[in-house]
Amino acid sequence: MRAGEELPPLEKGVVTLAQVHAYEEAVQVSSPIHVDDEAARAAGLDGVIAHGPMIMGFLAQHLVGIAGPEALRRLAVRFTATVPCGDELTCRAVVREVADGRARLDVWAENQRGERVASGEAEIAL
Repeated sequence: MRAGEELPPLEKGVVTLAQVHAYEEAVQVSSPIHVDDEAARAAGLDGVIAHGPMIMGFLAQHLVGIAGPEALRRLAVRFTATVPCGDELTCRAVVREVADGRARLDVWAENQRGERVASGEAEIAL
């Protein structure tokens, strides 16, 4: 790895209502905007949206796929847009710097329109 290198993306594909429901069941947290179209619309959304931490999990999956399960040292993410069911997501990373056996990365998830829905930074052991 070297600074400026773009790492292979992870194409997550279409975010489905089944994924959102599975996430809610796994973490045992429920919010109407994540399971009920009417509640989401009442909150000013177009419909059900994915959980932010679910998107962060996709980014973690991407990094673990690149570097291995023991290599991820840090991941900090800021959510910048909602992800409605039906959006297609791609996770991306670019190496910011490499030093002392670690790489610092800029990471983000983007939708099919190229809009970043989450972005942040990560550190992996090399």
